[in-house]
Parts: sequence; C-alpha cells; structure tokens
Amino acid sequence: MKNCGTQTIETDRLILRKFMPKDSDAMYKNWASDIEVTKYLTWPAHKNQEISLSVTNEWVDSYSRTDFYQWAIVLKEESDEPIGGIGVNHIDGDVSMAHVGYCIGRKWWHRGITSEALKAVIDFLFKNVDVNRIESRHDPKNPNSGAVMKKCGMVYEGTLRSSDRNNQGICDACYYSILKSEWCKFQFNV
Repeated sequence: MKNCGTQTIETDRLILRKFMPKDSDAMYKNWASDIEVTKYLTWPAHKNQEISLSVTNEWVDSYSRTDFYQWAIVLKEESDEPIGGIGVNHIDGDVSMAHVGYCIGRKWWHRGITSEALKAVIDFLFKNVDVNRIESRHDPKNPNSGAVMKKCGMVYEGTLRSSDRNNQGICDACYYSILKSEWCKFQFNV
C-alpha cells in the first residue's frame, strides 16, 4: 500500500474534499442530527452542533496522517456546503484492505450521489493507495446501502449474524467487497 492521505477528488457532479471546521454547521444540519439518516449507523445522531464541531476538528487534526481518508461530499452545482461524508473506517495493511463507510443527508437520497462518491473513492484507493481489497457492510434492514455497493461493482460476500451494533441495537452485517483484479475488469456505469 502507498498511503497518501485524503486528497481532493472530482467527479461529474461532486467534489470530495477534506472537511474544514466551518463544515460542522452543514454536517449537523444536513445529516448528522437526523435520526432517519443515522438509524442504521454505528454512531448516534448528534444532539447539538458542538458534537459536529468536535468531529470535524478531530478529522482536520487527522489529515496530517497519510493513512487517514475522510471526505466531505459537496455538489458542484450548489454551494461549497457538504451534504454527506465518505471515508475509510479501517485499514489493514497486512492484507492491503480498506473498509469504507458513507452517509448522506436525506434530502439527497435516491439521486445516485452516494454511488458516484463511492465509485470515486474506490477508484482513488485502487489507483493511488494501491489497496488490493475494498469492503463495506450494511444492516440488512437498510438494503439501499447495499444497492449502492452493488452499483459500484462490489460483490456480496455474506451476512454475519448478530455481528455488529448500530443505533437499532445488535444487528446482522451484510458484507460486500471488490478486489483490485475485479475493478480492473469492471466498467462502472454510475
């Protein structure tokens, strides 16, 4: 692996960039305080804007590390205000694997934005970081998250029963992955 840290990524509709402390207001307003958005996530909805500020400050401090990858999802045609986030939640250098997670505000659901962001992050991790495996997981009660993974070429590997915990309690976890060899052959249609 060749860790290079969070770098700006541009797609047709999106700019994926580093978070800044000023993004905490948008984070709180657009997704982090919404219990519907965080329903199947492993972190609780933010109760106040100070929590969002603390999270963005922690991420800003972490950008000095070359093994830290966390992007704000910004629509090019709108303001520079983030509408969600996507990042690597875990890296295992021994097997050259990155585990990706994402979250987007409800107002922007079902518009292909998350798939576009995930595809861009997959491309970045394979091209720039030279990982061999990218994986993600979702609660089976949240099938739309799995649909995003499938749309980006990830393959369903199985469901681990009662293996995770989210805001609904102990839950199953559906795992998806894509290998670099598969990605090289896969033509993305996002």
